[in-house]
Amino acid sequence: MCGHATLATAYVLFNYEGHASNEVEFFSPRSGKLTVTKNKELLTLNFPSDSLQKINMAEDPIAIGLKKGFDQQPVEVFKGKTDYMFVFNNETEIQSLKPNFQELSKWNVRGVIATAKGEKSDFVSRFFAPQSGIDEDPVTGSAHTTLTPFWADRLSKNELSAIQLSARKGHLNCKFLKDRVEISGQAKTYLIGEVFLK
Repeated sequence: MCGHATLATAYVLFNYEGHASNEVEFFSPRSGKLTVTKNKELLTLNFPSDSLQKINMAEDPIAIGLKKGFDQQPVEVFKGKTDYMFVFNNETEIQSLKPNFQELSKWNVRGVIATAKGEKSDFVSRFFAPQSGIDEDPVTGSAHTTLTPFWADRLSKNELSAIQLSARKGHLNCKFLKDRVEISGQAKTYLIGEVFLK
């Protein structure tokens, strides 16, 4: 499941290929049905929710190793289907994290989500995946399939605002629908080109 590719493909279909309806449906062999709905400038992805397991930070060897990749230590650690999620005390800690990408890349996980309760949004996050070839992702739709169920439960609300605190930043609206999540945001065209095939 890839939020970038799903969102970008739907954006192109809506804006450049004359897609007739306001919804595009995709199918992933691993994740099943994925849809994108257009409402004016807002695009909403509908993805399956991740399942989370709380990890004992002192006993799990991967959590112990991943913690060495950060200059600050989380207060809780969870494991989803493909990522570990580190929960920190506050937004300032997330903003100031200095990850050691070499240390993080040693472990066989897709990536590490760092998150905390937000100051101007319900929650904030950053996503690090040097083991997958991306040191820090600007905005990660798939990570919000993990974040949304967690914060919906923690804050006792199903509609949440989120900011991914990368250098570029990403603002998202998330809705928890039990076994599904809706993740809404905007996309922009940054390049149009032509490919010539011989």
